[in-house]
Amino acid sequence: MARSTSSLRSSVPLSDMAPHPFVPWHSVRRSASLRGGGVTSPRRAGGPTCSACDDRGMAAPADWTEVAQRCWMRRYPEWDVTVGVVAGSDGLAVIDTRATAGQGRSLRDDVRRLSSSPIRWVVNTHQHFDHTFGNIAFDDAEIWAHENAAMGLDAHARWVREQRRENLANGEEAPPITTDVLQDVLDTRLRPADRTFSSVAVLDLGDRGAELVYCGRGHTDGDLVVRVPDVDVVFAGDLVEQSGRPSYGPDCFPLEWPAALEMVLGVVTDGGTVLPGHGSPVDREFVQRQHGDVAVVANTIGQLASSGVPLAAALDEGDWPWERAHLEHAVRRGYEHAAGPSDQLRIIS
Repeated sequence: MARSTSSLRSSVPLSDMAPHPFVPWHSVRRSASLRGGGVTSPRRAGGPTCSACDDRGMAAPADWTEVAQRCWMRRYPEWDVTVGVVAGSDGLAVIDTRATAGQGRSLRDDVRRLSSSPIRWVVNTHQHFDHTFGNIAFDDAEIWAHENAAMGLDAHARWVREQRRENLANGEEAPPITTDVLQDVLDTRLRPADRTFSSVAVLDLGDRGAELVYCGRGHTDGDLVVRVPDVDVVFAGDLVEQSGRPSYGPDCFPLEWPAALEMVLGVVTDGGTVLPGHGSPVDREFVQRQHGDVAVVANTIGQLASSGVPLAAALDEGDWPWERAHLEHAVRRGYEHAAGPSDQLRIIS
């Protein structure tokens, strides 16, 4: 696929996806590490009463899945994004806000049907548009992000809007990503983070806390996870992917991604539940398998670079866990980082 044809994904040109130009962001294809098992069986909200509203006996909407007490997730078809809600006695925290102002408003309304508690916090797991452009709909909430994600939002937004303009100019749409959705991306006004942190922060939700942990560079330089310790739940953003292979885009850090996943594993218990940025809940074993594949990518890039294999030949020379077409950015970025300071290159054994 010609590079000039823009993708409908958040960070990967169509040339690095599948032959069909309208495969949705994070397609249903599975990588080697995603085959078989590893998916938890959370409670489906709608039968039992909503935990945030037990005193009123309010039933939660059936579109939400309660993965643990007062922790919900919901998947949306546009870019197959997974969002989360954590309830405390002082209000709700929403994790990621979808891809446009309109989608953010829809999410806000869906959360209000889930609970009448105020939405007091929004957490962006990283800066990509499908997780942040809906921020504008949450006027009364305090928005949190890692400092790198906050600094990188404007540049990412400019890049994304260039891609969406190309999509519109070429008449490209892939329902549910219609021309109206693409135009909404262009028209959305950014709402940057109000609060940032460098390593760890804790949201006081009243009767429970939510820990924001920076795990290092991987999918982007601003990836954080949200840990809810009283119920062993971790919202992992795009450091972990379930509905498709991990996404290596033009702002990825392939050599450091394995170390970031080691950090994720460090905050996930054996019985814990992990919510990926795209897809269904998974368990710790799933994350371990994905870490293994991401480590293979990092090791292979490092070995090819150190052996003097030229960048142009690296994709063909390597033995990869996923299709070569998905790894062009990983190899290019990995070679760039391997040529930098020695502390940027960490080979995972």
